[in-house]
Amino acid sequence: MNTADSIGTDSEDIAPLDEYAVTVLLVDDQSTVVEVIRRALAAQPNFYFYHSRDAREAIGLAERVNPTVILQDLVLPGIDGLTLVERYRANPVTMDVPVIVLSAEETPAVKSEAFKRGASDYLIKPPDPVELVARLEHHSKAYLNQIQRDEAYHALREAQQDLMKLNTELQRLTKVDGLTGLCNRRFLDDYLATEWKRAIRQQDPLSVLMIDVDHFKRYNDTYGHLAGDEVLKKVATAIKLSFSRPADLGARFGGEEFMAVLPKIAPAGARHIAEKLRCAVEDLRLPHSASTTAHYVTVSIGVASTIPPRNGPLTALIEAADAALYEAKKAGRNRVAVSPV
Repeated sequence: MNTADSIGTDSEDIAPLDEYAVTVLLVDDQSTVVEVIRRALAAQPNFYFYHSRDAREAIGLAERVNPTVILQDLVLPGIDGLTLVERYRANPVTMDVPVIVLSAEETPAVKSEAFKRGASDYLIKPPDPVELVARLEHHSKAYLNQIQRDEAYHALREAQQDLMKLNTELQRLTKVDGLTGLCNRRFLDDYLATEWKRAIRQQDPLSVLMIDVDHFKRYNDTYGHLAGDEVLKKVATAIKLSFSRPADLGARFGGEEFMAVLPKIAPAGARHIAEKLRCAVEDLRLPHSASTTAHYVTVSIGVASTIPPRNGPLTALIEAADAALYEAKKAGRNRVAVSPV
């Protein structure tokens, strides 16, 4: 057994972190009781014994030595023993440490009050050595097991939270285009199919915009593919900012082509959003010396809207938007065209 008799214990005397060690802190001002307990624990392996005669310093010593069980006299000079028990319970370091109250009398009312104030056990002093060791081991083991369970629980919770974050990121990656940050083609197809079915059920209008960056191959040939990637990012941002509703979806359709899905938007509203987007890209004034349409980057947009017939194919809506995009390009680019479905 290791011992430390005073509140001035040197740091090297502090018990090592051992999951099997019983670290006892005795708070008692009676030398005879201290000696009885010391002798009772002397032959016990892996016991660490600390003693404080000054109850006012007990909390500080407990914070230093990290006891796994506290033996606490009920009658102490300068402070009521049960008040000190309450202070243990109010301190974050000692709030869960088992406290065994030592008393010269076994009065039911006093025992009841001790347990109400936070005591874990109650012993008559001087305690029987065999019973004392058994109770110290029992409470210490229960306390250490609780710490291990708490640590395991916290580790599990952290692992679960990390897994949730990873799953969220994986879900995001499965639907996001890595370059532009818009939804990818796979998610676009799923979303468009879902909204098409919803529009059929509710007989609501559904609109799509097919968006193409004008003369993009020439841009790449002139400025390089990295500069072209930056253009696509800026156009994608303009697409995001053109929407005001959560249900509106912008996605990269492929290459320099984008698509927007606008649920419950009629042709006039879809054309307004498309024109707003066209102007937003034009206002970026991204230089494009190889363009035959303007001296800066522009987009052409095809608009298609419909209230889907009960058995109508989704491809009809996409083909109509694509046809409108073709008309916008044919008419000179940097414009919006609308095609009937």
